[in-house]
Amino acid sequence: MDALTSGIIKSFLLHFALAGMLFASANLQMSKPTVMQVQLNPVMEETPDEKVVSAISVDQQAVERKVAELKRKEDAQKRAEEKRIRDLERRAVQARKDREAEARRIKKLEQQRQAKLAEKRKAEAQAKKAREVEKKQRADAEKARKEKLQAEQAAKAAAEKRKSEEDRLREAEAKRKRQEEEAKRKAQEAEQARQKALQEQLLQEQLAQEQAARAKIRQQQVLGEVDKYKALIMQRIQSNLLIDEKMKGKQCRLNIRLGFNGLVTQAKSLGGDKLVCEAALRAVRMADTLPVSKDKDVFEQLKNINLTIKPNL
Repeated sequence: MDALTSGIIKSFLLHFALAGMLFASANLQMSKPTVMQVQLNPVMEETPDEKVVSAISVDQQAVERKVAELKRKEDAQKRAEEKRIRDLERRAVQARKDREAEARRIKKLEQQRQAKLAEKRKAEAQAKKAREVEKKQRADAEKARKEKLQAEQAAKAAAEKRKSEEDRLREAEAKRKRQEEEAKRKAQEAEQARQKALQEQLLQEQLAQEQAARAKIRQQQVLGEVDKYKALIMQRIQSNLLIDEKMKGKQCRLNIRLGFNGLVTQAKSLGGDKLVCEAALRAVRMADTLPVSKDKDVFEQLKNINLTIKPNL
């Protein structure tokens, strides 16, 4: 409310100051000097006094309209502020009512909870008492059952002991026989396993010896074929080699790589006399393809070979 009163006062002072400014402006216009003009055919004009009165009247009306407008706005603002305050008060009252209702609801819930808790405690106490009674009854029944069982066991003790001893003797005899049979069976199995392992060892040794012999024979065959084809390749290169007296006593080492059909895929010098190397490389290129074996093992050792070329002079 203090803020509203202060706003109204400030608005009234502002309107009052604006009215004073408008009135002062009107007075200044009244004191402004006029210039007399003379015309041959003068038109009827208002006198300066009439103009001043008219200006003062117009300015006064504008001030009154402005004051009325400001008053309407002030009244509207005042009504809006009063409405806002009433809304706030109404919401505050409603909030207080809501809080009171919530407090009552919580209090009721707490009372219900306490009542349920009391009921639960009472039920638990009753249940505990019932369990104790039931436990005592079970203990009495168990005691009676044990006493009866002990009496029955005492009556059967002698017969059971005799029967148990007889069963024990029979089981011991049966166990002894089973152990003897198991030991005999294990001994036979161990002997059989030893004989089998010995046979397998002998067989593996024989197979290894045979494989080594076959591998050795195969290696010799492969080496023989490799030497054979190396000689054929050397012969082919020598047949295409253009020799000169300057090459006498000289040589060149070549590395030659071949395709599966004997096609020369690469040839390069590994060192030696330059003249012999150039002639040897030229002879290889002239040959284009060189003899190779269709045997895979032989070809594997021929596809990348090193040869020493010596001109036959």
